[in-house]
Amino acid sequence: MAFKEDHASGLRAIIAVHNTNLGPAIGGCRMYPYTSDEQALDDVLRLSRGMSYKSALAGLPLGGGKAVIIGDPATQKNRLLFRAMGDFIEGLNGQYITAEDSGTGVADLKIINERTRYVSGVMDGSQFGGDPSPYTAQGVYCGIKAALAYRQNVTSLKGVRVAVQGAGAVGRHLTQLLINDGAVVFVADINPNNLKLAQDLGAESVSPEAIFSLAVDVLAPCAMGGVIDEQRVGQIKAGIIAGAANNQLANAIQGEQLRQQGILYAPDFVINAGGIIDVYHQRIEGSSDNTAAHVESIGETLQKIFRRADKLSKNTATVAEELAEEIFLRPMKTAAA
Repeated sequence: MAFKEDHASGLRAIIAVHNTNLGPAIGGCRMYPYTSDEQALDDVLRLSRGMSYKSALAGLPLGGGKAVIIGDPATQKNRLLFRAMGDFIEGLNGQYITAEDSGTGVADLKIINERTRYVSGVMDGSQFGGDPSPYTAQGVYCGIKAALAYRQNVTSLKGVRVAVQGAGAVGRHLTQLLINDGAVVFVADINPNNLKLAQDLGAESVSPEAIFSLAVDVLAPCAMGGVIDEQRVGQIKAGIIAGAANNQLANAIQGEQLRQQGILYAPDFVINAGGIIDVYHQRIEGSSDNTAAHVESIGETLQKIFRRADKLSKNTATVAEELAEEIFLRPMKTAAA
């Protein structure tokens, strides 16, 4: 883990590398107005850990890492700040490769790229200009269909009720995919502009708190992490939780509580891997041509987890972590032997 403070640009940032057994650590660069350094540290550590599990289960030769910039993306972005962030990343000599995340976009990453080679998700000429968020949404869409097929034996989304919590880049793309396929979508977001865009797509808006207790088939958390906590877990009426947010469970115990309530949980680091899959193909192959087919495999991975969880009477989050550890800890065990 590394911390950098640059007074000239206003940069205050942390980079965490969780595991590099399978390859260099890769993960997005998040910008968020954390209330304390401790909150930022906790977030970057949890996020970097999740990236190790995500890359392993997505079949990628990558490790897990994450970067957070402490600041408000609405008011504190500037060119000097992102150039300083590029210097920070370059100083790690390839141990960490960055990409877009909450609070940052392609334009910001292009500035970072001026100062470091270790950037992905900025490929000009691709369908989405290097932005991996549409592929993250595509993966969640595939995951929702896989969960519905497993739990309800449903193969069509027509009439399926989905509550999307967070209508940012990923949530908005997901909303469009769901509506195009006939789903009835409810959306909540604290940003009125995001909410308006979702409504324009045909979604019905609800309050940020009401979204968790709606009587829907699927709850899709697509904003910040930790939203499935001790208080909310008992309010959820959806039979399936399948969304794009990282670290949706506030604590590991919520995974077991969901199982006991009969709620099927699609582990976040599995279902939201579409973005990192695209980032990999952009960086290694120089294109996104193979991304869509790779993203489709997310549904198959989830169904494998669902079957194993039912067979072992374990919650899906625990099973997914065990499967990932079998993959990314294997090189370490081999070396020790």
